[in-house]
Amino acid sequence: MNNIKIDWEWIKLLPVIAQDFKSNEVLMLAYMNEEAYGLTLQTKFAHYFSRSKQRIWKKGEESGNIQNVKEIFLDCDNDTLLLKVEQIGAACHTGNKTCFFKNVLFPVSLQTKAVTAPNYNIIDKLYHTIQERKDADAESSYVAKLFKKGDNAFLKKVVEEAGEFTFAVKDKDEKEIIYEGADLIFHFLVALASKNIHPERIEQELIRRSGISGIEEKKSRK
Repeated sequence: MNNIKIDWEWIKLLPVIAQDFKSNEVLMLAYMNEEAYGLTLQTKFAHYFSRSKQRIWKKGEESGNIQNVKEIFLDCDNDTLLLKVEQIGAACHTGNKTCFFKNVLFPVSLQTKAVTAPNYNIIDKLYHTIQERKDADAESSYVAKLFKKGDNAFLKKVVEEAGEFTFAVKDKDEKEIIYEGADLIFHFLVALASKNIHPERIEQELIRRSGISGIEEKKSRK
């Protein structure tokens, strides 16, 4: 493995296919940067770089559905990796064993059955659900209807819900504050999903600002 070199100056993010080392079933496609690759080699646990979260993540860090790496192969062009892994639990965040369960030619009969879904927090679940419903039937999915109408539709809802939340706070109506707050957060997540920005990146920005005076933080933007 020491004789194999990857040109990280050119590639930056390397596509990685994860495959069950016993059944050869393709489980998922993800990406690694140089640091994630190094962590994977060092720990023998699959680490990837999340494009939506913009950070390195260990597969299964929240769900417990880790990938024990058994073998690593580099393709002939040195620009794609194949991981042979022992998958603990489901590979897909939906609870399916593999992320490739949507059969294009036979969408009903050949889909895999979902196992117990990983226990992600509600914000993460909502974000992924919104992503999944982007291209759903607009007649049966509210999210799909918003995306079909374009940016103005869901951005208008963000503004509307922010206004309703503001009035609920002003009226000191606790029940309405919670209700309108939930509506606001939902449409906020729709807006983030439209740009493929995971809500964790907002958390990361808040962490960055922690301990910094609000006045100083605003000055730093200039």
